[in-house]
Amino acid sequence: MSLAGPHAAALVELARTRAEPGSASLLHSALHARRLLLLKALLVRVQRHREAIDAAVFRRFGAAWQLLERAERRRPDVVRDLLDYPTTGGWLAAALAEPVGPGLDRHLARLDVLAATAALRSGCPVRLTVEVPDGLLVLPGVGRLSTGSSRVRISSGSRTGRLRPELPGPAGPEVLLRTDPATGALTGHGPGWSGLHVLSGSTARLDDMDPYRVPAGGIGLPPRDAEDHGVTDRAAWSARWDSGLDLLHRTDPARAGEVRRAVRAIVPLVARGPGSFGATMSAAPGAVLTSLPSGAEDMAETLVHELHHSKLATLHELVPLYGAGRTAVHRVGWRADPRPISGVMHGTYAHLALTDLWRRAAVAEGAPAGWRTRAGQQFDRIHDQVGEALAILLESDELTTEGRKFAHQMRRHHASLEAAPGATG
Repeated sequence: MSLAGPHAAALVELARTRAEPGSASLLHSALHARRLLLLKALLVRVQRHREAIDAAVFRRFGAAWQLLERAERRRPDVVRDLLDYPTTGGWLAAALAEPVGPGLDRHLARLDVLAATAALRSGCPVRLTVEVPDGLLVLPGVGRLSTGSSRVRISSGSRTGRLRPELPGPAGPEVLLRTDPATGALTGHGPGWSGLHVLSGSTARLDDMDPYRVPAGGIGLPPRDAEDHGVTDRAAWSARWDSGLDLLHRTDPARAGEVRRAVRAIVPLVARGPGSFGATMSAAPGAVLTSLPSGAEDMAETLVHELHHSKLATLHELVPLYGAGRTAVHRVGWRADPRPISGVMHGTYAHLALTDLWRRAAVAEGAPAGWRTRAGQQFDRIHDQVGEALAILLESDELTTEGRKFAHQMRRHHASLEAAPGATG
């Protein structure tokens, strides 16, 4: 695919790492189109292998699909928001990669919960019972019900819903859910219910509940596990988010605004030793996976760095920037291990965004003096490394035509930054 016209202009905007309406719109559309494509691919796979899928699972999947369609007809904006939520992408990636068998059956059961959440948020009447073998019912992007039952009944009208565990004897305690008719936001109250914490000034969730927030086996090397809801220090995470966004706002208001709009979830990871660790999943753009940053500067840099991995992953799905299956590796200044061309592209883009941020921070009158000094030092160190990595990209035969155009635009932006005036003074 080749980008032309307005889309070509958006490609230039994206290469500059700046927050522009045209590029944001392109990425939003690309993400949603990708989700619909993967959802359809899962439906086709289920239909193709229906004889190998548990009959009850197959029936529930079909009923859930119909419920999702009814909710979409009622509130397409709400269903789009749910489908585009990061953990929906994590689920689709896991389900499409799982061999046919009991593992796939377990993944398919997720559509029950996804459709029920869509119905609850859209005010679409629903009556169904979902299986929760581990006793945890997670409504993606909303919250979690912890129950001693393996089955939960879900019912709703236009503005209220109810979750009732099926327990031996009398009916179990009920959780009441209320839907905001304007936004489709869902809140709950009752025994065993925990809502996701919404980070201030945004719609981003501190997602420490969803089973698809981190791939099975963890993320990174060595693998990092997701922090469990029971041990998450929400006050500490909220403070880091607030201080990081405040620092970004004083340094670069446009970039702070982009973070508030584009980050959908912060996923806490278990800390391993000193220093924080950040990551993204290409299947789940908009989620920043990180151990607790040490302070405002660390948080600000993590948000900018990981957001640009998400942006590039979404763009690459829309228009491939590099080829697949090549074995060549390259040395870059910010990593000790050699990287494939995909890693060079991602690292260059994320560090170009940081270089842009540090240049602005070095001269930002509203930024703390210590941040200005550190930013100038970081700029001096990383700017040259980004230039060397750009040379690798532009000399490589592994980039597509669009990838080469993108790298040329990155080089133009890199050259425009030059030396940060007063960076180290």
